[in-house]
Amino acid sequence: SRESWLKFGEAGYLCMQVDEQYGGLGIKDFRYNAIIIEELSRSGCAGPAVGYPLHSLIVCPYIEHYATEAAKQKYLPKMISGEYIGAIAMTEPGAGSDLQGIRATAVDKGDHYLVNGSKTFITNGYLSDVVVVAVKTDPTKGAKGTSLLLIDVSMKGFTKGKPFEKVGLHAQDTCELFFENVEVPKENLLGKEGEGFKYMMTELSQERLVVGLSGIGAAEGVLEKTVQYTKERMAFGKAISEFQNTRFKLAELSTEVTVGRVFADRCVELHNEKKLDQATASMCKAWLTDLQSKVADDCLQLHGGYGYMWEYQVARAWADARV
Repeated sequence: SRESWLKFGEAGYLCMQVDEQYGGLGIKDFRYNAIIIEELSRSGCAGPAVGYPLHSLIVCPYIEHYATEAAKQKYLPKMISGEYIGAIAMTEPGAGSDLQGIRATAVDKGDHYLVNGSKTFITNGYLSDVVVVAVKTDPTKGAKGTSLLLIDVSMKGFTKGKPFEKVGLHAQDTCELFFENVEVPKENLLGKEGEGFKYMMTELSQERLVVGLSGIGAAEGVLEKTVQYTKERMAFGKAISEFQNTRFKLAELSTEVTVGRVFADRCVELHNEKKLDQATASMCKAWLTDLQSKVADDCLQLHGGYGYMWEYQVARAWADARV
């Protein structure tokens, strides 16, 4: 809900790295943001754990690093307060990970671009107020013809589809976005025309780290809940935590989660030192999200039939992990 965004902003948790002149806290130490991501994920609040970090640490940096001063003044203060919700629109019905294959176009009309196309699977899409949109300003140049534009809800021709009914992440809106002859002012171009693909590649390390941290936080949270459950659940006259198989399984999961935690913390250290390369960030995202899925799966099994009940957090953690 918008109310939750406003409360989160009021607490100072949104875009906390942004300079104070725009209303941010100016906290450049990434560990503060890392704690927010991990605690949200650990608590089982999977929708906000995706939506808030995407807004603060994936959408906002594009505006911080590449927007005109006028655009920064217009969008950053309201993103910090939670009045404006940010999204990033790269994926299309025919172009997912293949960002070079996007087909949305932006035609130069002198003082503005005319944008046409559609995007899908857009996190925060339905509630979004401002969106970083990847478009082709020169379709003949492949990746070098890609640019990034800021499009907001005040622009005529920008519409949204209904939120998708997903397997998990029910508290986080995801939808399609449509652009039909949307007139976007030239000052809403991020950086230089044709440099969009390069900007996306530059920002990917932090984006992958954000997803990895969400994964380890969720894994730790569901494991903690499961240990507690096995101590309370009785079978054959004793707690199931006393059975050897339960102990073996929990020891295995605890070991893997501990290893994952050490790796996650190391990646945060590297990122703080501006030394986190794309390969290591990719490992972080791949390993920790796989671990999240494995832990959720095994923890659900340890809950027996109750693990399949939606009222138990483990069921939601299992469904949310599949994203």
